[in-house]
Amino acid sequence: MTPEQFIEFARVLPEPLLLVSGEGQLLATNQPVADILGLRRQELPGRMLFELVTESTNDIVKYLQACSSSRAMVIGSLTLRKNDGQTLICRSQGAVIQPWSPESSALILLRLENRTLATNNFVLLNEKIDELAKEVQRRKQAEEALWKANQELEIRVEERTTALQETLNELQLTQTQLIQAEKMSSLGQMVAGIAHEINNPVSFIHGNLHHAHQYTQDLLRLVQIYQQVSPNPPPKIQEQIEEIDLDFLIEDITKLFQSMKVGTERIQEIVKSLRNFSRLDEAELKQVNIHEGIDSTLMILEHRLQAKHEYPEIKVIKQYSQLPNVTCYPGQLNQVFMNILANAIDALEAAANNGQWPAVNSQTTDNQNLTKNNPQIQIKTEVIDENWIAVSIADNGLGINEEVRSKLFDPFFTTKVVGKGTGLGLYISYQTIVEKHNGQLSCFSVPGKGAEFVIKIPVISGS
Repeated sequence: MTPEQFIEFARVLPEPLLLVSGEGQLLATNQPVADILGLRRQELPGRMLFELVTESTNDIVKYLQACSSSRAMVIGSLTLRKNDGQTLICRSQGAVIQPWSPESSALILLRLENRTLATNNFVLLNEKIDELAKEVQRRKQAEEALWKANQELEIRVEERTTALQETLNELQLTQTQLIQAEKMSSLGQMVAGIAHEINNPVSFIHGNLHHAHQYTQDLLRLVQIYQQVSPNPPPKIQEQIEEIDLDFLIEDITKLFQSMKVGTERIQEIVKSLRNFSRLDEAELKQVNIHEGIDSTLMILEHRLQAKHEYPEIKVIKQYSQLPNVTCYPGQLNQVFMNILANAIDALEAAANNGQWPAVNSQTTDNQNLTKNNPQIQIKTEVIDENWIAVSIADNGLGINEEVRSKLFDPFFTTKVVGKGTGLGLYISYQTIVEKHNGQLSCFSVPGKGAEFVIKIPVISGS
């Protein structure tokens, strides 16, 4: 990402964002950063991060090195020197955009947040983790001393240490989930902001196309009347008519307006899908159409379904039943659909790499059955009874063996290579369905015959 691309990306976002090099040089910032510092944004590029903070150069270098070498977001704290002489303690989140290499410096994106506005839960969680880590250390030291005195006491200490370690692991998992939730919140805000910025000009264009088409038709009718009144125009006008090919122009201009109308409607559909997927304003229980959430997710993933040089097209077969509106947390449910569908696409791509399908596959298949002729995802919805509905998402990939299937919903379990998966997607999906919606999430698979995930949720969550 170049500084110019960063500015275009960050301009619509309200969070203070900085793009810095691995050495600490400010390459670009957005306006909220300049507002915090009381400076003009044009004064910041080229300056060093060390000049704007009270932390030591050594501390800043260590933080930037951690950001450059980490695959995940690195949390830190920066104390900014404002232009009026005051200081502001900010929580920073650093993520590397371009990793460091001998050929090029790392590009690091820093997101700042006033620490006083950070959630008390997040601070309290970190304090508890520190306290428990110290407690574990104390217990381990006690274990060594008690071993010499009495083996029975050593066993008790070991049991206590194990219990504390499990608690620490649970808190660390909770911390990871909070970070993941914050990242998804930031992504949702970005998606909603981009959708809003696109929607305004597209709505203006779409709204004026009808008038432009009407005005053009009025002018063409005027030309036709003129041709009827004066069938033999002067030579100069006749030459212009032949030069612009008036008959073709009259025939083609209507097609042009129709094409533009279809194009703007397509952009509006994409914007609607982006808004429907993010659903930032719907954090509470709300009645929604489940099919809209699935379709919005498919729209987001559409680029991954298309045929590529190394992968054939992935066909999506929908078998939707007449579902009632479901009372749920729509944003969280959409994230479940995203996790399961993305995993299905990953599985089909793995099958393609394994030679299950040719790189280009144009065969037509029966839309009622999953076959081996094409990579396919089948989405089926049904009403179980008056209180429950079910959504099944099945692929015809390589399938999952029993050993892996039994661990699918465990935290941090993943079969993907490092950097491709965190092992939290299906775990969070399971928690969302089972704990948030009082539902069920199951996986059925036979190796070599694909996999099917079945979501069952009550029509009214909590019932």
